[in-house]
Amino acid sequence: MTSAEIITIGTEILLGEIVDTNTRYLARNLRGLGVDLYRTITIGDNEERIASAIRESMERADIVITTGGLGPTIDDPTREAVAKAAGVELEFREDLWQQVVATIARYGRTPSENQKRQAYVPKGSLGIQNPVGTAPCFIVEYPSPNLGEGTGVRVVISLPGVPNEMEHVLHESIIPYLQKRFNLNEVIKVRVLHCSGLGEGTIDEKIADLEKLSNPTVGLAAHTGVVDVRIAAKAKSEGEANAMIAEVEAQVRERLGKVVFGADEDKLEEVVLDMLARRNLTLTAVESGLDGLMARTLRGPHTASLPNLTPDSLTQALRAARAETHADIALGISIYLEDRSAEMAMISPNGEKTQRITYGGPPRSLPRWAMNLALNWLRMTLEEMG
Repeated sequence: MTSAEIITIGTEILLGEIVDTNTRYLARNLRGLGVDLYRTITIGDNEERIASAIRESMERADIVITTGGLGPTIDDPTREAVAKAAGVELEFREDLWQQVVATIARYGRTPSENQKRQAYVPKGSLGIQNPVGTAPCFIVEYPSPNLGEGTGVRVVISLPGVPNEMEHVLHESIIPYLQKRFNLNEVIKVRVLHCSGLGEGTIDEKIADLEKLSNPTVGLAAHTGVVDVRIAAKAKSEGEANAMIAEVEAQVRERLGKVVFGADEDKLEEVVLDMLARRNLTLTAVESGLDGLMARTLRGPHTASLPNLTPDSLTQALRAARAETHADIALGISIYLEDRSAEMAMISPNGEKTQRITYGGPPRSLPRWAMNLALNWLRMTLEEMG
């Protein structure tokens, strides 16, 4: 199995100034190639620490991908770090320099002297042009410790940190290279089932044996009021992988039933709103203590945000909102941070009902958790209504 590790480089990521989106993008594309991603790490702009991280990854993985640190300034140390990790010097490449000159010329400028740094790459590496930016990329090939297995070669691939540049070079140059170099003829497909109404522990009990499968693999990820069941299959073709996933998915759905509300890109609020639309039912909502979260999430339905609603006043406000809007269903949530609890109330053609829920997690997550539980409560009510 071909393995990979990703190293994102940039002190600005560690300081929280920007969000790393490159790792997720690379991970999904490696998955599509059938490559097993073992680790990801973020390192600041420090040559020694970057080189150390690269050396460690070179010992474990067939493919090491770095993003960032290829700019022209002193705090862009990736070239030096990769060369140090590979035990080689940097060398100037005229063809890469001409690419830098041509790219900058498109902006009506001439390159400064420090931009020449971008044309230096580890000696013996494969230079990769970057037609949408000024940072050329490169690939360092080195012998695999297991020369009798696979291709006998491992690689370090250095890509720009700017997402649109990284994505372009990845698709135009790197993916074709990897497919040819590592004879990649497998795919990894992933199906994510979204669940609400049962906790992660209970779901784990119901599908524990499936989580022990080796291919497809099954795993759980808990969110605020939602639990994801991930099914991942590796196969020679997309069709074969889909068939493997479908078999396991059927078992998960059979065991969990209506706890599963959607898959992949489905969102709980969108599923609920779609159910209302298909039944020609209208919704109004009242929230208290959520700071407008429910209004921002539901968007379409009328939502009133009122302060300090007790359980009794929540029901009264719900009755008033339903009467004013002539909605078929009214849903209300009031948050009580002091004891980490919430009151849910609903008025539907089936009558009025309320429910008190308590939360053991961090207080700042209580609003999202309570809203998701309330939406799932509404979803299950709509299921019962037929």
